[in-house]
Amino acid sequence: MAATSRPAEHRTRRPRRAADAEPPGVTVSRPDKVLYPAVGFTKAQVVDYYAAVARFIIPHLEDRPVALHRYPDGVNGPSFWEKDAPRYRPSWIKTFPVPRRHSGEPPIQYVLVNDRRTLAWAANLANLELHPFLHRVPAIDRPTAIVFDLDPGEGADILTCARVAVVLKAVLDRLRLRSFPKVSGSKGLQLYVPLHTAVTYEATQPFARAIAALLERQRPQLIVADMAKRVRAGKVLIDWSQNAIHKTTVGVYSLRAKRERPFVSLPVTWRELEKALANEDAAGLSYEPDAALKRLARVGDIFAPVLTLRQELPSEIASVLRSGPPVPVRAPKTPRRRGTPLRS
Repeated sequence: MAATSRPAEHRTRRPRRAADAEPPGVTVSRPDKVLYPAVGFTKAQVVDYYAAVARFIIPHLEDRPVALHRYPDGVNGPSFWEKDAPRYRPSWIKTFPVPRRHSGEPPIQYVLVNDRRTLAWAANLANLELHPFLHRVPAIDRPTAIVFDLDPGEGADILTCARVAVVLKAVLDRLRLRSFPKVSGSKGLQLYVPLHTAVTYEATQPFARAIAALLERQRPQLIVADMAKRVRAGKVLIDWSQNAIHKTTVGVYSLRAKRERPFVSLPVTWRELEKALANEDAAGLSYEPDAALKRLARVGDIFAPVLTLRQELPSEIASVLRSGPPVPVRAPKTPRRRGTPLRS
């Protein structure tokens, strides 16, 4: 689908060439290779973006095993996941061994993107997206947060996800848990609930599943907790299954490779989600790299509390939720078409 014009603050500009962004030990190969054809966004520009966003993104990646998602021929070509660090990696790349799900096989040597040099090295591999785990090494059974991944089915969009996010926030508020939203950079949203306690995935996934199931029962016209696509048309899946020791979620400030234009997974405020809903402005929740960097220069890392905020999961949630008022929800509307349509 052809891209339509977008507001000026969201357009992608051509940044400087990658030679200025190369840390020692990293040489950008084929810098003029176009990776996003709709706007001619090159590998050099990908490297430049990650160099510019490094001081914001690295704290969110540090000591988290990262699955690389590589697009050597750009977003329109074949891609592949690379979990095991390639054998030809430089000696300074740090890795961490993670046991495979099937015993008897050697562990996966995941890359740790702990510094600017490793970030630039990954970008030079045409690794457009960074997908970290919810845990930090060596405590791979202890997630530092819970994530609710809001994925719209056919006929739903990011505004439908925003409505569900507001509903989900009301439940979490009742449980005295702060939550932080970010746009996925594709068509959905993610909500993070920071923990930073000794809790394990054996507690966080059942908690997330229980919340998703509760909201599915309360708002069946809007929300599903079932992964089957046949039941998701016009609704939003609250994907609780991401809270698992073997699952990754696209990282904050990562580029996405879902469309022919580059977009960024970027944190937003609850007020901004409410404003987008009030104005039926889906395009206002999409950020290309230049807009993302300008926003970071203006507001800083509003996702920073996810790195440090300590919160305890309630030991029992049913009585708390029964004692409060009904969870509010906006009536779904058909959004006006503005800007570039959001696609999967």
